[in-house]
Amino acid sequence: MDLFYEQNRIYLEDENHKLLAEVTFPTVDNETVVINHTFVDHSLRGQGIAGDLLEKTVEYLSSQNLKAIPTCSYALTWFDKHDEYSDIIM
Repeated sequence: MDLFYEQNRIYLEDENHKLLAEVTFPTVDNETVVINHTFVDHSLRGQGIAGDLLEKTVEYLSSQNLKAIPTCSYALTWFDKHDEYSDIIM
C-alpha cells in the first residue's frame, strides 16, 4: 500500500486516482492538529486500512513534534484502544 502525504492529509488512491482511504488533520496552531476525518472505501473495509492510516499519522505527527486532538469517531475509538500513543493526544 503506497500512501501519499500532503499537508494535513495522508491518503491512498488506486491507479485511476480514485480516493480509497484518507485521514485529515487540519492545523489548530504551531503545536496542534485536529484529526477530524477518517475514510476507507467500502471495497477496503475490514482490512485494517484505517488503523494503518492512523498509525502513519501518529508517526508523522511525532516526527513533527505535533500533538493531536481526535474528533472523528474512528480516531476517538482507535486512540482509546491504543494507550501507547497517549503522549500525542491533547
